[in-house]
Amino acid sequence: MIRLQKLLAAAGLGSRRTVEEWMRAGRVTIGGRVAGLGDRATSADEVCLDGAKLQLGGAPSAARELLLYYKPVGEVTTRSDPQRRPTVFERLPPPRNGRWIAVGRLDVNTSGLLLLTTDGELAHRLMHPSSEVEREYLVRLRGRPGPQVLRRLLAGVQLDDGPARFDRISAEGLDEQGARGRHSTFRVVLHEGRNRAVRRLWSAEGFEVSRLRRIRYGPVELPRDLRPGGVRSAGPALIGGLERSIRGTGQPAGGDDRPLEGRRRRVPAPPRGADRPPGGRPPSK
Repeated sequence: MIRLQKLLAAAGLGSRRTVEEWMRAGRVTIGGRVAGLGDRATSADEVCLDGAKLQLGGAPSAARELLLYYKPVGEVTTRSDPQRRPTVFERLPPPRNGRWIAVGRLDVNTSGLLLLTTDGELAHRLMHPSSEVEREYLVRLRGRPGPQVLRRLLAGVQLDDGPARFDRISAEGLDEQGARGRHSTFRVVLHEGRNRAVRRLWSAEGFEVSRLRRIRYGPVELPRDLRPGGVRSAGPALIGGLERSIRGTGQPAGGDDRPLEGRRRRVPAPPRGADRPPGGRPPSK
């Protein structure tokens, strides 16, 4: 027997975080009683969501699907939106089994690579803080930050929900004088998926992000020939590469089995050479 949230995620019904939200809301039952976060079950148990019995047999690993989606600005990463804005799920092809689960989110004003899978356990592991999966963004700023600003962003700054930092920053170029002043473009890498972390880090140093695009999630890069709104299926080799990148961080293949609220967030230590002169080549991986 395994924890219920892990069982439902493995069946492709949602990420573990989503399943735990259902359980806290009293929407999941086992054998007619409301399930708790510590409950365990097997695929033979009678598990219901909102009164409807769930099929927990799961799909074999070979049937898992992964999509690369180029999210355009203006779409939200939810299944429905009270403001009736378009959602990323409206453009996706139907999966062969289960349903699409977004690996993290991009806010409405951010574009770029969004991964979606039918494997809830894979989605959970990719999003879990202990996996420390890198995210890379192309950022356009209003203004031109100096070397001291970049050093502080590498060493760490205090946000309203705790310290945060970029792992790497590299300058991509400077724009010409425009109607709203000078702009600059940077590539930034960080390994946590905190809400609007990239925008908030720059804002903490007094710089506004005017354009933000995610170009990489772990080993998966945004294809150069994929246009906004476009989608591409990933093969088994790419899915396997994602799994290997998670295992390489020390996260067990089965993932952490504790409820999410029972875990402490790990605050990253400042990198070596955080006060090196910025603008050079990022350190090799």
